[in-house]
Amino acid sequence: MYCKYCGGEIHSDSIVCTHCGRQVQDFKSAGGSNVVINNVNTNSNLNANSSKVTKGNFKNKWVALFLCIFLGFFGAHKFYEEKFFMGIVYLITCGIFGFGVFFDFFALLLKPTKYCV
Repeated sequence: MYCKYCGGEIHSDSIVCTHCGRQVQDFKSAGGSNVVINNVNTNSNLNANSSKVTKGNFKNKWVALFLCIFLGFFGAHKFYEEKFFMGIVYLITCGIFGFGVFFDFFALLLKPTKYCV
């Protein structure tokens, strides 16, 4: 037997063409078999979100970016992000000799406006 829509060869008892996915016969004329669909969804979501993000964890991208531009050599943007160790490293090395400030500028540009530290 061939599909009347795409011309692909299908089994004579087929109701749906395996090539194009279209219905080639009615369900009633396909041998009298009944199709029973029993969709009962008894699932309940019991998952709890264990990681609670507090309001203080979010930082503003623009504040960090302006701190990076004007005070980046002193590590002000790292202190704003509460990364105190890196802030001290930037303070001692003048922003890791300028390269750290340069890379942080572009990294901050790519972050969303409010980001979580």
